[in-house]
Parts: sequence; structure tokens; C-alpha cells
Amino acid sequence: MKRLGVAILGSMMTFVFGAMAQAQAPTDPQIVGVVQTANRIDIDQARLALKKSSNPQVKEFANQMISDHTSLQKSVSDLASKLGVKEESSDTSKQLKQQAADESKKLSDLKGENFDREYVSHEIAYHQAVIDAASNTLIPNAKNAELKSALQSAAPLLQGHLQHAQELQQSLKGSGSSGH
Repeated sequence: MKRLGVAILGSMMTFVFGAMAQAQAPTDPQIVGVVQTANRIDIDQARLALKKSSNPQVKEFANQMISDHTSLQKSVSDLASKLGVKEESSDTSKQLKQQAADESKKLSDLKGENFDREYVSHEIAYHQAVIDAASNTLIPNAKNAELKSALQSAAPLLQGHLQHAQELQQSLKGSGSSGH
């Protein structure tokens, strides 16, 4: 059942980012808007994890998400200011906000290991969707070379987050079966 939930979440994220690719190519201001929305969402989810989780590994991961995505958010904001690009909303950023609100509601109703597993599963699906969107839609459509380069530079960080979340998920499975 849990795998079905992760698969559905992954499909929803792929749909949102995929819809962006199917629609008119995003403009640089829309790309900045999507990136900043994605950063804010991950920061907010991590703050929720810090409040709700008692697992030290989950808290460490959440702190890393806040630190890294805050830095990324500042970098993108600084670059956008330098380039004179204002963050612009799009259907994709609006859909991301709606999905984040739905996930936050779901997470707020969970406790303990159930919360930890859902948060980490969501982080895996979310980072995979963001990586796919960056590779397949955002980077190819970025017109400004500096913006494109910044997006490409963020890819290893996002991949590292995905791998960390996957390792954390394995660790949670191990602790859940031993009765912790």
C-alpha cells in the first residue's frame, strides 16, 4: 500500500512537471518562479519535520534540507536580481503549491514512525520529480546562460538529497522492523 502511495505521489509530481513540458515552454521568469516555489516547499516540509519528528536522522536530514534549499533560494534570488528577472507564477508553480498544501495536511495528521516514513517517501518522490523537471524542462528552456548554468550546478546537490533520502528510507525500514 505504501509503495502505491509513493507511486501515486511520484506520478502526480511527474504529471505537474510533465504538464509544464507539454504546455508552452516556460520563460526564464517562470523557471525562476518554479525553482523558488520548489525551494520554499522543501524548506516548509523540513520545518514541519523538525517539529513533528523525534528521529535524530530525520531531524538531521530536515536541517540539511533547510540549509541547502535556503542557500539555493538565495543564489537563485541573487541571480534573478542581477539579471533583472522577476519571479513569475505559472500553472506549474500553482500546482506545486496545491500539492504541497495537500501533503502538509497529510503529514500534519501523522505521528511517530508513520510521519517519518511519509516525510522521507515524499522527499524521494519530490526530489526525483524536481531533478527530472530540471533536466527535461527547466534547463533546456532557460534562455539566459547564467540561469541555465545555475540550474545545472544545482543538479548534484539535488541528486545528493535524493540519495540521502533513499538511504534514510532504508534506515527507517530497518528500525521499523526491529520494533524501535
